[in-house]
Amino acid sequence: MRHLKSGRKLGRTAAHRRATMSALSAALINNEKITTTLAKAKELRRFVEPLITRAKNDTNFNRARVFRFLRDKEAITKLFDEIGPMVEDRPGGYTRVIKTGFRSGDGAEMALIELVDYNDVPPETGAKKKKTRRGGRRRGSGKAKGSQAAPKATESESTQAKASKADSTQSQETKQTKEKASAKGSTSTKSESTADQKQTETSKAKTADKKEEKPASDKKASTKASEAKDSPKEDDQSAKDESDKKEE
Repeated sequence: MRHLKSGRKLGRTAAHRRATMSALSAALINNEKITTTLAKAKELRRFVEPLITRAKNDTNFNRARVFRFLRDKEAITKLFDEIGPMVEDRPGGYTRVIKTGFRSGDGAEMALIELVDYNDVPPETGAKKKKTRRGGRRRGSGKAKGSQAAPKATESESTQAKASKADSTQSQETKQTKEKASAKGSTSTKSESTADQKQTETSKAKTADKKEEKPASDKKASTKASEAKDSPKEDDQSAKDESDKKEE
């Protein structure tokens, strides 16, 4: 079991692991930030921060001790000449680890490790805010009265602005309602006029049909009467012809 066993082996032997940490430390000191796997970044923090602490006290002994681990003269000169004085007032915590996602090849979790003093956000340079107390000043002071009068004036102005806005919105709403009502009245009058026109057209059509039916009925009656008149004459002629034949 791995109980109470600190550190990460990283799939390497002890010598290989020490060389890896030495190379990563030199790269971090020279470039101020590097990108590596999350496990290596967390292990690198445990390795490089004691070296930065030694760089605060620039002595030959400390330089020799750091050279045992780094084996890089350029990194040692930058560490003792530049980084050490910069972090002199910082009590540890010289590095920051930021997760950056997963590697596309094998899906390993990646991270960015950087020196805090080189990549820290500078503070905002501006006027300092005045400290305010919850309790107001004494009633007898004239400054307190003036300070109280100013907020009242601002409050009255804000209430007046709100009232004017409310009046304008109400007037707009009344205008919109009036326009809607007028539009509805015009549409109703139009519909009524169209209905009246349709009724008049239907009544005219009915009267025209009745007029056409009356002449047709009159014609039929006259034809029947004429036929009735012609039939007695034909009977009389037939009777005369028969009488003439008998006399002969």
